[in-house]
Amino acid sequence: MDQGTFNAPLWAWAAVGAVIAVMLAVDVLSHRDNHVIELREALIWTGVWIAAGLAFGLVVWVGWGGEPAVAYYSGYLLEKALSIDNVFVFALLFGYFRVPSEYQHKVLFWGVVGALAFRLLFIFAGAELLDRLAFAGFVLGAFLIWTGWRLAVRGEPDVDPDRNVVVRLFRRLVPTDPDYHGGRFTVRVDGRRRATLLLVALVAIEATDVIFAIDSVAAILAITTNTFLVWTATAFAVLGLRSLYFCLAGLLRHFGHLRYGLAVLLGFAGVKLILADTPVGKLPIWLTLLVVVLTLSVAIGWSVVSVRRERRRHARR
Repeated sequence: MDQGTFNAPLWAWAAVGAVIAVMLAVDVLSHRDNHVIELREALIWTGVWIAAGLAFGLVVWVGWGGEPAVAYYSGYLLEKALSIDNVFVFALLFGYFRVPSEYQHKVLFWGVVGALAFRLLFIFAGAELLDRLAFAGFVLGAFLIWTGWRLAVRGEPDVDPDRNVVVRLFRRLVPTDPDYHGGRFTVRVDGRRRATLLLVALVAIEATDVIFAIDSVAAILAITTNTFLVWTATAFAVLGLRSLYFCLAGLLRHFGHLRYGLAVLLGFAGVKLILADTPVGKLPIWLTLLVVVLTLSVAIGWSVVSVRRERRRHARR
């Protein structure tokens, strides 16, 4: 079965929505005491989310065949890799706002809910553009190539909240208290309801994530335009973002060259979109999966080797 032609029935969409809602509810109940997430707990939850994402690929395989499953896994791996870039930005924002460790999970939870909503909107909008506009593939492809070049040359995007238009507008329109009040997003001061600094941090994360959402949705649409596959691959990758943050936030120095791998993947996705609108046509899905796996493996291996060399260099001094 061609991965782009099958239509998932309405009950499949409803079932996936119910599974996501249940998983989010379990996550909320497990962290309702606002405790600090330790590495062991983060590793366990990361394993749970990854297992859920991989298991759903088997469901796709059984229900619709091998080619849609390979498309799903390719998209899932790409989105998972791009989500690591989000972790770096989250760490910078939490450091900037000095968000207490015990409240970071709460901010990330609502950040992920917003991220899912934005991505769902962008998925349908992007798929509609590719379907209706003949030149949309060239535009999105060029955008991805430029994004990959920018990531490789300039590094991470500017995340200074004071220069973020959304955060500045929010602070101007919404009365804001400059302090934290436990895990509350709003507080009543002198009879007036005010946003706490925790809510400002959440707005900063949501505003920054919109940029990542545009990039990641455009990239996965280069793999498949089937909205069901794009949505499920994106959702299962994003759902594990919170636990992934607590696993990797302190280990990012070991993956210093990962951004070059992500830049290559974004550029490859852009070329793939452009070629799809030329006589060359769509590249085989197995080639996409191979490129994703090899690129991530090389980038991570390069990062680990570089760190070890740097340690040996310091040890000789």
